[in-house]
Amino acid sequence: MKKIALIGMPNSGKSTFFNSISGASARIANWSGVTVDIESVRTLIFGEMVELIDLPGIYSLQSGSDDEVVVHKFLKNNQIDEIFFILNSTQIDRQILLASELLSMGYTLRILCNMNDEAKKSGIQIQYDKLQKRLQTPIHPISAKFKEGYEFLSKRQEVKKINGNSKKFVESEIKNYISFPKTLDSSVTEKLDRFFLHPYFGLPIFFITLFFLFQIIYGVAEPIQDFLGGVFDYFGGLLQSNLALWLPNLLSSFIYDGMYLGITTVLTFVPVIIIFFLIMSFIENSGYLSRAAFLVDRMMEKIGLDGRSFVLILFGFGCNVPALMGTKIMRSKSIRYLSMLIIPFSLCSARLQVFLFFTAIFFEPKIGGLVLFSMYMISFLLIVFTAIIFKKDQSEEESVLIEMPAYQLPTLRQNILTATHEVKHFLARASKFILGGVIIVWFLTNTYLSSDLSVADFIGNTLNPIFDPIGINDKLIIALIFGFIAKEIVIGALAVIFSGNDNTLPELLFNYITWQQAISFMIFTLIYTPCLSTIAVIKNQSKSNKLVLTSLVWSLVLAWLISFAAYQSLLFLY
Repeated sequence: MKKIALIGMPNSGKSTFFNSISGASARIANWSGVTVDIESVRTLIFGEMVELIDLPGIYSLQSGSDDEVVVHKFLKNNQIDEIFFILNSTQIDRQILLASELLSMGYTLRILCNMNDEAKKSGIQIQYDKLQKRLQTPIHPISAKFKEGYEFLSKRQEVKKINGNSKKFVESEIKNYISFPKTLDSSVTEKLDRFFLHPYFGLPIFFITLFFLFQIIYGVAEPIQDFLGGVFDYFGGLLQSNLALWLPNLLSSFIYDGMYLGITTVLTFVPVIIIFFLIMSFIENSGYLSRAAFLVDRMMEKIGLDGRSFVLILFGFGCNVPALMGTKIMRSKSIRYLSMLIIPFSLCSARLQVFLFFTAIFFEPKIGGLVLFSMYMISFLLIVFTAIIFKKDQSEEESVLIEMPAYQLPTLRQNILTATHEVKHFLARASKFILGGVIIVWFLTNTYLSSDLSVADFIGNTLNPIFDPIGINDKLIIALIFGFIAKEIVIGALAVIFSGNDNTLPELLFNYITWQQAISFMIFTLIYTPCLSTIAVIKNQSKSNKLVLTSLVWSLVLAWLISFAAYQSLLFLY
């Protein structure tokens, strides 16, 4: 059986490509001359069964770090038929040199230019045909994240071995094949870095930037949500009146209360998610996020982490799942496990919609942004606290390379494309759970154990003694239970639970609970057990049942204790 090795630099998306190929069938393999775990999978490539081997990420072919030694020994002691070299297209000018070096050493190589979609959004233009002709090896633009450009896997294209250093690609040639968008000149960059990377004020500037980000999100999103809510209420009224004419009450309730209300309530938050990712993509594409990672690297080191952990935490603000998948770039097992434990505390976009919904109901616009900012600060403090509690002394010293891209002013097209991809990902993930979730909630609220006790009421009443001290009552308990499946379901579940009333959901909630209870509910939603997808990724990435159990129990206990402290304190003070 032919063997294909997967090689690339860290952060190139190599593991994402491997995971998209392997699914759940990857296995740990023992290889000659290698003492660490290396994953491999048997899969169909080029019309035949081959073994695809995922090697650690390396920055060079010089034997320096442990991972580079592993790759050296692997290539030296094992017969490899072909190398798939994965590079990050947004950093192609730096990563193509390593691919060229492998070619000059005589390896049979195929270059996969990953994140091609992001390179286009960033305004990077790559002349693939000319580059392929120059290097004399196949080059395929792909996006492992979206499984795009994989067509070459089903059709064989012969690769020739290239020998001799005369073919080695040199840095001065890059401009002939790759063009980058204009960036700020070095003098302006230095001035901005003196401001944003100030040793004392850099971190406060970062948090102030985040605060204004949430103020903008809240200020712009609220009127859009209100407008969409009005549109959905209008058409919902028409739907409900027509259903009542033609269908039995139970079926009419199922369609309107169980499906329409649950789904449309969630859809009102799509503009919020779009605005969030538009602003975040602007900050990311500008080059500022890498500097934020640099700022906190020293602090992260003190709690057992590093700058890469912080970058993944920031990714977790979009969705915890891809952030957790990115932990594979970490060479230290203890740092990787600790990162997997703290990332679920990142306030993801699914939780954001819950907080925006409750904030709009219970708080005036002038303090709405402050409430949202507080949720993010609680998220960040929990990450630090958890890291300190579970920190282990690191016996190995590992250098961390943090890329510092040049500052640039992202175009509107770049931001729209980035936001569109993220929103599609959010909707694709949400659609898996929302419809099924709201239907199950409807059945629980409409299936009765006695004349006046539904299954949902029974569950809520049973758990009420546990949640009553933190101000979360029976109806909110049901929403939280389904939030364990996916946080996207929480608002849809509430819409179904409170259905059958002429008032809107915001009006019903405002009259049903106090603002202190709303704060407690938001805090509990922020902290308690990660969603099922997150748990599945932790299990897959760590292969540790102990880590999964720790994540579940720790987050649940922490959620109750902090919600209790917040709720009781607010009751005492107000």
